[in-house]
Amino acid sequence: MDYEKFELGDVSLLSGEELNSAFLIYKTYGKLNKGKDNVVVMPTFYTGSHQRNEGFFGEGRAIDPAKYFIVSINLFGNGLSSSPSNSKSPQDGPRFPRISLWDNIACQYKLLKEHLGVEKIALVTGWSMAGCQAYQWAAQYPDFVKAILPFCASAKTSPHNHVFLEGVKAALCADQNWNNGDYSSPPVAGLKAFARVYAGWAFSQTFYRNSLFKEIGYDSLEDLLIDWEEDHSKNWDANNLLCKLDTWQTSDISVGPIYNGNIEMALNAIKAKTILMPCMHDLYFPPEDNEIEAGYINGADFRPFDSPWGHCAANPGNDPDFTAELERAINELLEE
Repeated sequence: MDYEKFELGDVSLLSGEELNSAFLIYKTYGKLNKGKDNVVVMPTFYTGSHQRNEGFFGEGRAIDPAKYFIVSINLFGNGLSSSPSNSKSPQDGPRFPRISLWDNIACQYKLLKEHLGVEKIALVTGWSMAGCQAYQWAAQYPDFVKAILPFCASAKTSPHNHVFLEGVKAALCADQNWNNGDYSSPPVAGLKAFARVYAGWAFSQTFYRNSLFKEIGYDSLEDLLIDWEEDHSKNWDANNLLCKLDTWQTSDISVGPIYNGNIEMALNAIKAKTILMPCMHDLYFPPEDNEIEAGYINGADFRPFDSPWGHCAANPGNDPDFTAELERAINELLEE
């Protein structure tokens, strides 16, 4: 087993519900220093896991396990941490409670502060939903986080992003085997439809126009779509996907008792040194959203990156130029 488990017990959620016998699956790399502050937190993205995060750090890189204590934490609903697929009745499958990013970060804080003994986080960074968690960390625990670098993410899910997610959700739930989440066998047709819709948004129009999919091993568009179908239908539980999708749709760092829905107040409360790095052709998290956010975060550095790979520019191995720029930005934040 290449990970650790943190038992949280019963957790009171922001919704008023309770998550029974909750747990987080995480993995650490490197060692915590005497000051207990050489910590880099890397939450997971929508279809990510702690293993997928390993593409963002390594020996000799900006985030080096020889220097930093890296804590990679799995999002609730991803099939490793508490999820519809691994919870017992009465919270199994579609009966799993709604989970907010607030809930995720409150539990991650317990892991870091109470279990691992961390005194200060040097950096929270991540791609997509992991980046959304970086914003959440900085707003929810502003005195605990020294720096954040969300890339291809946002502090609040936009209306357009919400509508995109409604589309993939509708494709999945149209499967006749869906049965409102009480399926006796996986809704494979729905999962494949979900993947085909998703693929159209993950990359930019230029990516498809210029056949850049050939650079990552696909001979044709159909090959790419079939591969995405296979990945989603074989590797993902439908209820897990919809659990995380709901967390994504409701992502908003101002939700909760601190800011009561005032997004400008939440952004202004961020004390962490901040670099925002959107991709200019990201169809989920366009740079315009980050530019607005940067105007409310004190001293935030807004650094849009031009890449035809769209949202997937950040996926390790896709765009070396994006990776190089990300490394530079991380170095800046960690060296201060």
